[in-house]
Amino acid sequence: MLEFQHPYFLFLILLVLLLPFLRGGLRRRGSIRFSNTQLAGKLGSISKSKAGRWLALLRTLALSLLIIALARPRLGHGETELEASGIDIVLAVDISGSMRAEDFKIGGKFFNRLEVVKKVIKAFIEKREADRIALIAFAGEPYLVSPLTLNHDWLMKNLERLEIGLIAEDGTAIGSALIMSANRLRDLQAKSKVVILLTDGVNNSGSIQPVTAAEAAAALKVKVYTIAAGTKGKARVPVTDYLGRTRYRNVETDVDEPTLKEIATLTKGAFFRATDTKELEDIYAQIDELEKTEIKLKNFTYYDELFIWPLLFGLFFILLEYLLANTRLKTLP
Repeated sequence: MLEFQHPYFLFLILLVLLLPFLRGGLRRRGSIRFSNTQLAGKLGSISKSKAGRWLALLRTLALSLLIIALARPRLGHGETELEASGIDIVLAVDISGSMRAEDFKIGGKFFNRLEVVKKVIKAFIEKREADRIALIAFAGEPYLVSPLTLNHDWLMKNLERLEIGLIAEDGTAIGSALIMSANRLRDLQAKSKVVILLTDGVNNSGSIQPVTAAEAAAALKVKVYTIAAGTKGKARVPVTDYLGRTRYRNVETDVDEPTLKEIATLTKGAFFRATDTKELEDIYAQIDELEKTEIKLKNFTYYDELFIWPLLFGLFFILLEYLLANTRLKTLP
């Protein structure tokens, strides 16, 4: 946005524009003075000099440009900076082998659990633009994918990296994942510290029991929302036969709902069950509403100074007027 730091100086341009009229500077005037007006009149009817008009125009233009420079034109660039809302969130996602089960649909087509979870989490992150969010993946052990950050573009890129097999040790280390999540929030002075833990299995790895981890989280005032994902009973799981072909077989799946409910109760969070994509989307939407955030924006402006251009052109026209007045458009006294 173009603006002037001292706009009141611009009124001087009106005075500069009126000055030639007051002095008769824009009228055609002779370059030679004669004592006999009759002779001057005859000469004027044949040819009249335009030197005075051109010199007055250059002087007016130069003064106007110098006044514009004095008014300090500048180009403003406004920027908005997002401030953290005070809600810190850790997303803990199960990427164990059981997440390979294809029992969730998108657009009528089956996808494995992790693919759908990533899609839903991405939509959740997009809504929480003022929150610092971290991402932890776990299978047989937890793995920090991203620390707490407001750079959600970078967070999304790391989310896309999640895949089954990323962690060499398979299994479901719920307790270890919860402890790591709580530790990421440990020393922060946020008004709300939240862990959203999603799993489709039973704790069978790690050295820390889920309930013990939940008690530690509660002591740190960390609220935990637990999500049990996947259909109840059997789910179809892709397997590769000895010829490299993909086959499907129905595998019994089991989620430790009682433990997940206890974790949520101990930390004053909530437990949810998602058996399809719609339910999973609704759960993250509910959590979004429960942990409402207020967006804080910080606005500031920086300027590019432009006064140098009218100043340079103004000085150029003054110099041009001086040169012409003493050479080509020189008038006799």
